[in-house]
Amino acid sequence: MARTPASFSSYSAALRYLEDRVNVERSPQDRVSSDTFKLDRLKTILDKLDNPQRDLKFVHIAGSKGKGSTVEMLASALDACGYAVGVFTSPHLIEVRERIRLGADAIGEKEFAQAMSRVRGAADVLAKRHGEATYFELLTAAAFVHFAEMAVDLAVLETGLGGRLDCTNVVSPEVCGLTHIQLEHTAILGDTVEKIAREKAGIMKPGVTAISVPQDPGVLEVFRVVAGEVGATLAVLGEDIEYSCRFEATHDQGPHARICVTTERSEFEHISVPLGGEHQAPNCGLALAILDKLRERGFETPERRVAEGLARTPRNGRMEEVHPSPRILVDGAHNPASVEAVVRAIGAQMRFDSMVVVFGCAKDKDVSGMLEQVSRGADKIIFTRASDNPRAMEPSELQRLYESLTGKMAQTAETLKGALNMAARAVGRDDLILVTGSFYLAGEAKRLLAEKKRAAAG
Repeated sequence: MARTPASFSSYSAALRYLEDRVNVERSPQDRVSSDTFKLDRLKTILDKLDNPQRDLKFVHIAGSKGKGSTVEMLASALDACGYAVGVFTSPHLIEVRERIRLGADAIGEKEFAQAMSRVRGAADVLAKRHGEATYFELLTAAAFVHFAEMAVDLAVLETGLGGRLDCTNVVSPEVCGLTHIQLEHTAILGDTVEKIAREKAGIMKPGVTAISVPQDPGVLEVFRVVAGEVGATLAVLGEDIEYSCRFEATHDQGPHARICVTTERSEFEHISVPLGGEHQAPNCGLALAILDKLRERGFETPERRVAEGLARTPRNGRMEEVHPSPRILVDGAHNPASVEAVVRAIGAQMRFDSMVVVFGCAKDKDVSGMLEQVSRGADKIIFTRASDNPRAMEPSELQRLYESLTGKMAQTAETLKGALNMAARAVGRDDLILVTGSFYLAGEAKRLLAEKKRAAAG
């Protein structure tokens, strides 16, 4: 009989073990083996762990854009309703523990090491027969172990990539949510929105309601076909569920969106969308529609408490102000539509004289599309790269492409710290610095500025 590995002696030891595994997030898409995406290995590991996920209740969220925002709004509302809520998201901004949370609190270092010890015990025993588990498989299993240990009332899961073969797709949820579908990860998910929609719709389950934000007609047709194939119920916001949105400006909140979601059970009226940008309105509507469906499943979600919870939604890299003077925002936008949305939202909802954009992205993204959107909002742009992303595009390459596309000048900095210092020298009191292009860059900016604050305080 194989000997069970000893427990990790520390958080850092557990982290080293995890970081030695294959990590698809850090690998070029064209080098990712198709064998990476299968559920058999994780299912076998979970069997060895006595399937901690089977005693839990879940909400499962997939989509191309907005799924993380939907998860945060939903979890914050449920927390305000008095529920112990497990949250599993990706990627992280500063450290991996952010991905596994109880409400707003990341899993502790000791608890992370304990959960990862149990998962390693199962994964290593099975590795010879099934192959080594990946970074994301181990994290998913550790999340289930921790949520079961904490006896959460409900866990909200965000898919990592796709849906049908995503590691999170081993659960039977109370309800599924589908955010906006667009072209992404085309080398893995398919080269049309319809193909991608089919992969995302893979989270649908027999007898489970799947709720979608408004989508392109081709995407909705795919969703309807898949729902029929698996025996799921599909409900579309604005079609099957009454939904409306309006924008207003008030003294205390400034410009923002308010939405209404009405069903036979619920009247969520004139709810303020807590995250900036008009693109967040349908994500908030989806969260409210899911809360309504959870009422049918026995969860109490009073309108007043839901509104209070939504107001406390953490920004976590979504137009998040991380430094007051100079004013610095970070946003993890990493595709053209997301960059367009954040640039538009900042222009509509914030006051500033000029905006300096610090930009870096992965080389396997739609770089040209993102640069075109950045050029529409940036008065000055500085290209750099995240220090911990092997897929990052060189700043000089970004500069050449940007200048050839737009005819505008740009600067480069080899490090994000250098780029932030350059940007700080270029702005005045009423100007704004935006760091965007990837979650890696946004997370590194948060870390650098937090370190600066600690050094100044100490």
